[in-house]
Amino acid sequence: MYFDNNWAVIIPMANEEQEFEPFTTALKAMLDRLASGTVYFIIDRVSTDGTLAMAQALQLQDPRFQTVFCSQNRNVVDAYLNGYRHALAQGHKFIIEMDAGLSHDPRALPMFLRVLNEGNECAFGSRNINGGSMASSSPRRRFLSWFGTVLANLMLGTSLRDMTSGYQGFHAYVVEAFLQYPLQSKAHFYQTELRYLLRDTRYMEVPIHYRAPSPSVSSSAIGNSLATLWHYTWLRIKGASPKINVDFRPLDH
Repeated sequence: MYFDNNWAVIIPMANEEQEFEPFTTALKAMLDRLASGTVYFIIDRVSTDGTLAMAQALQLQDPRFQTVFCSQNRNVVDAYLNGYRHALAQGHKFIIEMDAGLSHDPRALPMFLRVLNEGNECAFGSRNINGGSMASSSPRRRFLSWFGTVLANLMLGTSLRDMTSGYQGFHAYVVEAFLQYPLQSKAHFYQTELRYLLRDTRYMEVPIHYRAPSPSVSSSAIGNSLATLWHYTWLRIKGASPKINVDFRPLDH
């Protein structure tokens, strides 16, 4: 299988000191296997342990890993979007988003690249299709993910098996399009928001194994999720369902 070697991964990181070494070791192994790829660690002032210093030290040892410090980030969505902006500015054709701390398994990266390389514009990680799982997560996290997917599909008219996963990848021109859109989310619901807004693109779900780092989901994040979901549901009721328009651009092999 041919993989375009001009691809990148963006990874927001905050207080990842304990998991930094095993996570980056797994990433190195995958970059070696694929013989390509650049990793951008997006770090801001929320991180108060040694994560930034460890990321900067790794960059000096291995230039495939780059550290982007974004002091202006106001929330996790800013971290993701600033990561996309940085990777886009470097000219990458495919950009994949994942979480740190082995919440997302780097061994899934070849599947995302295959899906994007086969003409799909978006590759969405799914824990709920054959080959995916989130068995090591707490019952509360599993319920919230399941309920979030059911509720989002019901209210937004979508049909994905997993509407809340954060492991996803896009062609650069799709990233260009959604960076210009005024997203409503301030927390992790932004991944659901993107899947709704990109519902008319060519996409495929990719099986992933998810390990939640903790059982907690903040009440403010849940509140923002419900407010954003109602915003788009109300627009849909009024017959004004928004979407992000993407002009297809074939791969230049």
